[in-house]
Amino acid sequence: MNKVSLPATLARATFLSFIAALVIMPLVATVLGGFKTVGELRASPFGLPWVWHFDTYLGILGSPTFWNFLGNSLVISLTAVALTLLCASMAAFVFAQIQFFGSRYLQSYLLLGMMFPFATAIVPLFIQVRDFGLLDNPLGVILPQTAFSMAFAIVLLKSFFEQLPKELFEAAHVDGCGYIGFFFRFTLPLSTPILATVGTFVFVQSWNNYLLPLVVLNDRSLFTWPLGIMQFRGEFIVEWNKILAFVSLTILPALVFFAVTQKYIVAGLTRGSVKG
Repeated sequence: MNKVSLPATLARATFLSFIAALVIMPLVATVLGGFKTVGELRASPFGLPWVWHFDTYLGILGSPTFWNFLGNSLVISLTAVALTLLCASMAAFVFAQIQFFGSRYLQSYLLLGMMFPFATAIVPLFIQVRDFGLLDNPLGVILPQTAFSMAFAIVLLKSFFEQLPKELFEAAHVDGCGYIGFFFRFTLPLSTPILATVGTFVFVQSWNNYLLPLVVLNDRSLFTWPLGIMQFRGEFIVEWNKILAFVSLTILPALVFFAVTQKYIVAGLTRGSVKG
């Protein structure tokens, strides 16, 4: 038994280590690239720096522009997360707890949004944002980002809400608690894992969004961090070491957010996927 399981264990460990290396090595190369000069980066993109240049990171951290880009991204991403969780949780609660005519067709209509890439809607989306007067306005990024995150969020939240005991609502209803009260007093407090899961996915998606802010925002003071990278790209030269240092610093908030909510993500996905 041990002779059979040991090779399988080694093979599984080797495969997982290979996959982990594919993910970790680009991140390590990105961080190390910020300590190199442009010439050294071209000569040895994946090796350790010959001389550690800390001035690139210190220069970015000492720039008010960096913190402005970071603050804009945080405002847009956190607002998109809050709106998505609020709207999607209410819609998912209705689909999970209330049976009404046309609910299945309405759910199918919402799920159609997951079939089309975001880029396919960028032209009509720009026209709509322009007509609402939201160009050069953070709401012009927040509201579309929230709308495109709704379908995915509703799917996960509805699956989780359906696992809540029906007896809990019946007991609350006997005590005079309606759907609204049950949603805010019982459903949301019991749904911390899935809310953290959805919030993390929406945050990372919004944090890394480049195309929508590029189309909507023209005022440099409103740029998010993906647009801020363009300041290191000139007409004749690209400062790759500064770009890599900038990327390394700006992915830290997303990594911290993911690390804090990791246990809730696992709990939310596993509970929402298993019935009984």
